[in-house]
Amino acid sequence: MECTVSWTGNAGTRSGMGFVAETGSGHVVAMDGAPDAVKPENGGQNLAPRPMELVLAGTGGCTAYDVVLILKRGRHDVRGCTVKLTSERADVDPKVFTKINMHFTVTGKAIPAVAVERAIAMSHDKYCSASIMLAKTAEITTSFEQVDV
Repeated sequence: MECTVSWTGNAGTRSGMGFVAETGSGHVVAMDGAPDAVKPENGGQNLAPRPMELVLAGTGGCTAYDVVLILKRGRHDVRGCTVKLTSERADVDPKVFTKINMHFTVTGKAIPAVAVERAIAMSHDKYCSASIMLAKTAEITTSFEQVDV
């Protein structure tokens, strides 16, 4: 796996904290920093997600992927899955994630709660490399609700 990240800031004035990542699969993702009121040249323009927001988003995508795949492989009639991640970060550098809660909403037809719980646990404990990696610094908790259609 590879990725190339390039600064898109104005090189002539050395301002701006925008970046573009091109993934090995050929996709492009923009990132930007928060504006800095004290030293504007060191801040972003708030034009794209922050890099750490993308870490959180990637983790959500990784675990939701697992949950859907595990439920489908169990022949459950899953029709939707969202996961809302809320987090806390350390106050000092490096400002790693210290707490992450993942709240899943799984939509489907007559999916047993035990199957959803098992799929989330399997993702958390075995398959989601992103959440397993983040668990080295963060306490990760999960919760879920089901919507029967």
